[in-house]
Amino acid sequence: MTTILANRINLYYEEHGDGQPLVFIHGLGSSTRDWEAQVSEFSKFYRVITFDLRGHGQSDKPVGPYSIPMMATDLAGLLNALHISSVHLVGISLGGAVAFQFALDHPAMVKTLTIVNSGPSLGGTPEQAKQEIERRVGIVQQVGMRAMGAALSPALFPKPEHAILRETFIARWAENDPLAYIEATRSMLGWNVTDQLGTIACPTLILTADQDYSPVAAKEAYVKRMPHAQLLVISDSHHATPIEQPEKFNAALTGFLAEHAKYYSPPCK
Repeated sequence: MTTILANRINLYYEEHGDGQPLVFIHGLGSSTRDWEAQVSEFSKFYRVITFDLRGHGQSDKPVGPYSIPMMATDLAGLLNALHISSVHLVGISLGGAVAFQFALDHPAMVKTLTIVNSGPSLGGTPEQAKQEIERRVGIVQQVGMRAMGAALSPALFPKPEHAILRETFIARWAENDPLAYIEATRSMLGWNVTDQLGTIACPTLILTADQDYSPVAAKEAYVKRMPHAQLLVISDSHHATPIEQPEKFNAALTGFLAEHAKYYSPPCK
C-alpha cells in the first residue's frame, strides 16, 4: 500500500503513466477504484494520480470534524510530497467541492479544472442544506452502509444492463467506515464558495449529467460567474457519470485537455 504523510494523516495514492500530472478526486463514499476507466485511458498520455480522501478507502480515518478546506490542504500536502508544482485537476461530487476549494486556495497549482456533477455549495437555503445532511446521516445511523448503498444504487445505475455496476457499488459502499462517512458528509455543511467563483482564472470544464441530482440549470447559473468556464452536458447519464458513461466522459475530458493542456492527445477515431 502506497501512502504519503500529508497534513498529519496518511493518504493512500496511486500513480500511473508519464507526462503532465492529472489528478482525479473521487466523491463521497467512493475511492480510487471508481476511476478505473479513466486511469486506463488517460495514463497513456498523462501522469495520472488518484488518491483516497481522508475518511475513505485506504487513507486514514481520523476523528472529525472534517471540512472541505481541510481536504484541499490534504491534496496540497500530497502534491508537495510528490514534488509536483501544478496539475490538471478533476473532481466529482464531493471531490468537485474539494477541487473548487483547491483551485481557490492554490491557484498557481491548477493548470486546468474539471468539475463533474458538483457545485460551489450544497445548494438550497442553509436550513435545507442542514436538513439534507442530517437526513443522510440519519440513514447511515439507522440502516447502515450496505442498506444505504442498496437504496442509492437504483438511482445511480437504473438500467437492467447496470446490474453489475449496482452490485459493485453496493459492495464497495458497504466497506465505508460509518463514522468517517458521517464526518465526510458533514464536511459540506456551511461550505459555499459561490461568491469566489469569478476569481478562478484557469480554464475550467463543468461536466454534468443530464439526469444528475441537481438540474443542468443549476450548473448554468454558476458557470455564468466564471469567466473561463464552459459547460458540457452528458446525455443519458446520472450522478456517477465516469462509471456509467465512461466513453462519453473520457471523450469530453480528452477534448478539453487537448485544447488547454497543449499536450499530445490520441487521434480521432
